[in-house]
Amino acid sequence: MSEKPLTGWRVLVPRGGKWGDGVSATLRRVGAIPVIAPLINFASTEDPSALSNALFELQDGQFDWIVITSATTVDVLTSQGTRVPDTTRIAAVGETTAAALALAGYRVDFIPASDNSARGLVKEWPASDIRGRVLIPQSDIAEPTLVAGLSKLGFAVEFVTAYRTVGVPVTPDVAADVASGRIRAVLVTSGSVARQLATQLAPLPDDTVVACIGPRTAFDARAAGLPVHVIAEERSADSLIEALVDYAENE
Repeated sequence: MSEKPLTGWRVLVPRGGKWGDGVSATLRRVGAIPVIAPLINFASTEDPSALSNALFELQDGQFDWIVITSATTVDVLTSQGTRVPDTTRIAAVGETTAAALALAGYRVDFIPASDNSARGLVKEWPASDIRGRVLIPQSDIAEPTLVAGLSKLGFAVEFVTAYRTVGVPVTPDVAADVASGRIRAVLVTSGSVARQLATQLAPLPDDTVVACIGPRTAFDARAAGLPVHVIAEERSADSLIEALVDYAENE
């Protein structure tokens, strides 16, 4: 029986929950030893009244579109019992977010086909559907790409903070394993994760492989001072692990 491509590789998984469990299961199938060490978590917005007002206007049919950029935003909508009226269309930044929407019982009217990012969503937005008001509920540290891009297209854009992204300190054991090189690779799933890696664990050993979930995250990782060895073609966990496997097989 041939050895699996990541046999013996300890891989840091920077998010917990269902996502972390799913990624860990996939890593085990290719021989890796996942080390779940959440570097970020999500907290309630510091301005709940602004969020409540925006969601009231949404349910009242005052928005033509709502744009969803993460599964965490979907969690916020469901926790608030938010109903999106039939007159409001829903855009998802990518397949992962669209799947979270569908699982929560929301329909999805538009997903960018080739670039699952805020930039791709703006670039691929159908010209026939540029009209009216759009609601963008995002993290407190979301980059302005989406708001600026849709405003430039001609939408009346309203941004509201749906949740806060906060850093989570790693345990001393994990920090020691990273510093010693026992952890062979780290997965970078967002700019927030990249910045926490840089703040808490840099400089990484020269042999540590940094694998980023897409070009935008790779850009953010480099901006945070991290080296980048692997970039997934698609912004999905499966694509990220496939890219890491390809790297290991060609190393």
